[in-house]
Amino acid sequence: MQSAVRAIYPPQCVSCGELTDSEFGLCGPCWRDTGFIGGLTCDLCGTALLGEEDEIVHCDDCMDEARPWSRGRAVFAFSENGRRIVTALKYNDRVELARPAGTWLAAQAAPLISAETLIVPVPLHWMRLLKRRYNQAAELAKWTGKVLALPVLPDALVRVKATPALYTLSSEERIAAMADVIRPHPKQGRQLRGKPVLLVDDVMTTGATLSACARALKTAGAVDVCVLVLARAAKDA
Repeated sequence: MQSAVRAIYPPQCVSCGELTDSEFGLCGPCWRDTGFIGGLTCDLCGTALLGEEDEIVHCDDCMDEARPWSRGRAVFAFSENGRRIVTALKYNDRVELARPAGTWLAAQAAPLISAETLIVPVPLHWMRLLKRRYNQAAELAKWTGKVLALPVLPDALVRVKATPALYTLSSEERIAAMADVIRPHPKQGRQLRGKPVLLVDDVMTTGATLSACARALKTAGAVDVCVLVLARAAKDA
């Protein structure tokens, strides 16, 4: 049956639609243009750096601003095909992209997790969730949890106030906009006490949203917070 289905619907690149050897993957050109991050990276945000891979270093942004989390990783740069994948997932109803993305995220998560880790997505305000119909961070967390066989708490955090689109704001304005916006869920947040947490989102730019979430997780009693994002945006992104 599976062979018959593949004959009718052969595997296609999740980005451009070209035929591929396996399902839920990228073709060669799209893989090349996606900008997957490897080698030496900032240990706090995952941005690619120059140097020896066995070093533990931080990028300029993370040295200039204290992060309320301990470690972080990103899958690819928010540019070229990486930007197209995130945009399609976030705004174009391409929820199926979260499945291969979850595999990529899980591979990057290896140094950040333990058997006790809980996976928590960055929350959407209910008004934005109603409009979009899904939380892309929750979809990424769900598939990452499936690959890693770790529990996912999609409602551990709540966004109590709607904020403007952060990409329109400066770094200082983003920090101000996120002040006291993210809180632990009154009931679901209790599961965070005494646990290490892997916080998942689609994109990190300045880190204002992730910082607000990390502080809320620690308020709920999380003993450690690491961050994992699909894309890391550069300053000029």
